[in-house]
Amino acid sequence: MRRMKPTPLNIKDLLLAPKLDDEQVAALLTPFGIREYKKADMNLQLISCDPVERLIFSEFLEEALMAFSESPNPDQALNNFERFCKTTFSKTHFFSYLQASPRTLHQLAFVFGASPFLSDVLIRNPEYFYWIFSPEGLRLPKGKSDYRKELRASLGLVKSQSSRLDMLRIFKRKEILRIGVRDLLREASVERTLRELSNLADVLIEQAYAICERALRQTFGKPVDESDASKARASGFTVIALGKLGSRELNFSSDVDLIYLYASGKGETKGQKGKARMGRTRYYERLAQEITAALNERTEQGYVYRVDLRLRPEGDAGAIALPMEGYRRYYKNRGEIWERLALLRARLVAGDRSLGRAFLDLAGDFVYSPFGPEGFAEVRDCKVKIDESIATDDLEYRDVKRGYGGIREIEFIAQSLVLSFCSSDLRFRKVNTIDALRWMAKEAQLAKASETDLRKAYLFLRDVENKLQMENDRQTHLIPGDPSQRQSLARSLGYLDQGQKTAEAQLKADLNFNTERVHRIFQAIFYPQSPGAK
Repeated sequence: MRRMKPTPLNIKDLLLAPKLDDEQVAALLTPFGIREYKKADMNLQLISCDPVERLIFSEFLEEALMAFSESPNPDQALNNFERFCKTTFSKTHFFSYLQASPRTLHQLAFVFGASPFLSDVLIRNPEYFYWIFSPEGLRLPKGKSDYRKELRASLGLVKSQSSRLDMLRIFKRKEILRIGVRDLLREASVERTLRELSNLADVLIEQAYAICERALRQTFGKPVDESDASKARASGFTVIALGKLGSRELNFSSDVDLIYLYASGKGETKGQKGKARMGRTRYYERLAQEITAALNERTEQGYVYRVDLRLRPEGDAGAIALPMEGYRRYYKNRGEIWERLALLRARLVAGDRSLGRAFLDLAGDFVYSPFGPEGFAEVRDCKVKIDESIATDDLEYRDVKRGYGGIREIEFIAQSLVLSFCSSDLRFRKVNTIDALRWMAKEAQLAKASETDLRKAYLFLRDVENKLQMENDRQTHLIPGDPSQRQSLARSLGYLDQGQKTAEAQLKADLNFNTERVHRIFQAIFYPQSPGAK
């Protein structure tokens, strides 16, 4: 009797054929980069239990598996796709949409394979899908005025302080999803991503300040200064950003470095009928505490930002808010070089604008005082201390921020050159790292070739940093030690396997190339015959 040849397997058999054995499932899924084929098979079965849905899904199953295979992590992409399918209002409509739009299918798979954090946001809010993957959602950038307008409209829907603060968390989550997806899909440049993240933070901090101040005034009255007998004068309060937010270069999961400032602590608040309620110093300290808590606190809606106040005078031991005179005395008598570097990026983000400008003028006198060889030596010593802190566990070459040829070295170069040059020429005071490098090259304070190398390396390293942080919304700067995780990181950055060169190997080569160039320039500037050598 003649033996019949086995019928060749078809990819649709994963959904439409009677139960396949493990060997058959593995044979069908392995070509698509799936490693955990048993779990993947379970995902596929759960995606479409309804016969009609299963039939529609089977029609574009091969395209879907191809999309998963092209994502940074195919198994993760499939798993997150299955989780998302459970949340969709109409799975039939969703499948039909993806079948008609393979481009959207591939974009969605890439996000699901690159970022568990962004995937969770989308799974929690499936209504965002059609908005985020529309041409307008993906391609159009947003400015600060767009954020202000949209956030104010959202806040107008709720009244209580707790609800308004939760609205900030919801708004942040939605916009972080949009910014992250645009960045992953290369719809926005690295510089654009950093600027949009900074604009979003500005507007959220503005509103947190406004919400907290309104509630505090309702409880304790208005802070006034009656030293002028002719009229009671309101006293100002200002929120100043430092660090990457100050320079409008915020990364994806960064803390926000803030300091709080008020004009004067003299006097008291006045409630109804002029009754004194609270000393103004205590009032402003309380306002600073409320703003910090509003941004830091986690609820079921998430959090707004982690606030870092350690750059204030005296650090953790200092008062949470100081009057202008307190800052003046501190910077005059006790300010250190690292504080000059920090204040170089100071920027008003909320509160009394005239007070903020006055503070920036005051800080400028301290920041832009003469910066010669001693200044370069002190910055060099700061870097030595950083190097010593990461000298263990091979962090020197895995930390893209603090390590060998990393982001910190580029920032130190830019900041030191600006300080050494701008103390005598106020026109070129720049806080943005890229702008500072460009101006220094234009003014022949930095060789053009060095500026090009530093600028390209800075954007490359910030891109890597953002991809690391958007994976799990975690403030990390470390290249993974696990090879499979490094491969996923490389693919999220757009690298593809090319013959014998894996995506991971190409990323490693580019990391080495950029960090070597940065470190060579850093050494030339900070360890030369003369500190100003370029």
